[in-house]
Amino acid sequence: MNANSISASPALCRDNPRNQDSIGEKELLVVSFGTSYNENRCSTIGAIEAAMERAFPDYSMRRGFTSQIILNIIKKRDGLAVDNVRQALDRAVANGVRHLVVQPTHMMDGFEYHDMVEEIEEYRGHFDFLSVGAPLLSSEADFRAVADALIASTAICFMGHGTESASNKVYPQMQRVLQEAGKRNRFVGTVEASPSVEDLLVMVQQGSYQRVLLQPMMIVAGDHANND
Repeated sequence: MNANSISASPALCRDNPRNQDSIGEKELLVVSFGTSYNENRCSTIGAIEAAMERAFPDYSMRRGFTSQIILNIIKKRDGLAVDNVRQALDRAVANGVRHLVVQPTHMMDGFEYHDMVEEIEEYRGHFDFLSVGAPLLSSEADFRAVADALIASTAICFMGHGTESASNKVYPQMQRVLQEAGKRNRFVGTVEASPSVEDLLVMVQQGSYQRVLLQPMMIVAGDHANND
């Protein structure tokens, strides 16, 4: 079962599904996995979308989620309708969008990212311009920028989700970048892959730490962060 596929707290925030029509000819579609934790969705995905809307005021900001399980949960439980990727693309076509930029909030180019790209490519002929952005961790410069952000926090153990995809290599690579930056007391683990929690414990116990903090290395802090 996926991390966010179970029921979540029914608490609602003032979430904007960003699925309105009258888009105009220029659209920025922000694609996320999604989460059924409403307050968290507002403070993470919602915050990213709002920041991008401020940075690109000439574009209409729209949302798409890749997890149909999440979409079904929030629609059934809360009556909140959010577009999946195909619905968002159909909406763009129906509204006469000519210039479409798609930016995912994925951490890596794993299964979700590649499935999204394949789906988007089916629509390329409907737009004069179509561009798909890269995931967060795509270049050495990306790793160093994220490492700087992680180093600035007080957490020691950064917990990623983990994946069976070959892209899981981003986690040990992030560990390497942190170590090369001289941050010997920063560690990167995963909930569902490698490095595992057991691997993390071995690394941490090699030091003389009296206090260990965990911080999610995920776009949203959903079921894994709240329960696992």
